Amino acid sequence: MSAVPEEDREDDESQWRFALDEVGEDAEPDAPDPIEPETPSLENAAFVLLGVALSILLFYAALAGL
Repeated sequence: MSAVPEEDREDDESQWRFALDEVGEDAEPDAPDPIEPETPSLENAAFVLLGVALSILLFYAALAGL
């Protein structure tokens, strides 16, 4: 059904809001390729560990200041 009320709609306007090609199989986008997990590299693991160490240090400094 149209979102426009009947009294505001012109005679030549269709009562359907979407055409079939907009809601049918043609409208569905292709599924994206799945993301495959990879093995973590040493560099990435080092940065994660550095972030964890800095976070622990920050929490320790904040709690020690109380």
